[in-house]
Amino acid sequence: MNIWTAQSNPTKQTLAAGFLTAMGGVLLFAFRHFSNINTKAGFLLGLFLLVLGVWGLLATGTQTITIDPKRRRITVADTTRFGTKERVIRFDEITHVGIGYLGKKSNFVEWYYLSLTLRDGKRYALFAPGRFYDGASNRANVEGWRDRLEGFLRG
Repeated sequence: MNIWTAQSNPTKQTLAAGFLTAMGGVLLFAFRHFSNINTKAGFLLGLFLLVLGVWGLLATGTQTITIDPKRRRITVADTTRFGTKERVIRFDEITHVGIGYLGKKSNFVEWYYLSLTLRDGKRYALFAPGRFYDGASNRANVEGWRDRLEGFLRG
């Protein structure tokens, strides 16, 4: 069995954070006069979006997931401007592989991910939403990922 490696899409993360920053800036400018309570609310919303967008721009990074069936482990490496964090999950720690869902069909925003249940009862989101993995908005793709991972766990 070959090593399975997947990498998130930091370009889409940066675009989303840039959009939030721009919208925050527009709202700050449009509601800067504080003439009534509505302009205060608009200004504060703009400030919130601006802070959230700037934080997103600073925190954007790449997540690399490596599933190694020979060594029987999953390595998740998060690389940002501030360094790299690595998490290793051994196959024997995983008790169940499910599919998680984030979004709303009516809003046409859907993200699926693998939800790993670990031996200690905690859950871990693999191919997490917001990381913009290619194919994560298609349930059939994520079901294929689950089947592939379950095959590695059995094998």
